[in-house]
Amino acid sequence: MSAAPIRRLTIATRESALALWQAEHVRARLAALYPGMTVELLGVTTQGDRVQDKTLAEIGGKGLFIKELELALSDGRADLAVHSLKDVPMEMPEGFALAAVMEREDPHDAFVSARHEALNALPGGAVVGTSSLRRQASWRATRNDSKRMHRADLRAAGSPRA
Repeated sequence: MSAAPIRRLTIATRESALALWQAEHVRARLAALYPGMTVELLGVTTQGDRVQDKTLAEIGGKGLFIKELELALSDGRADLAVHSLKDVPMEMPEGFALAAVMEREDPHDAFVSARHEALNALPGGAVVGTSSLRRQASWRATRNDSKRMHRADLRAAGSPRA
């Protein structure tokens, strides 16, 4: 005897624009594959979303963006969670698995500036904001004459932007 087909799935997701886009993409793919199934999104605010005045390294690292997603899974509010792989810790808690990875889009970073066309056009001493440790290390290897600031520090400093 085969199991009854699943009729409804709930996807836990952060509520940022990127996270919602990713979860909606997965929802649409599942709905297309299984037309008789209802797929809903459950928006979750994480500790990483709530704390905006400190760097991830200061408040506990990548896991701060998934603990509430894991809780939604473990307490039955969600059947699966969609999250950026870059923010998932290397070690998964017992009972959880990385069950699927979507095809990756363009992995390159973007440079956004109202005054300069490229990173190499920034003047010495320019302020560059990022909360990514990887981007900070890459920037330091490329240019060590600029100041790197976390987004909360940029707001507090009122610094002119690049």
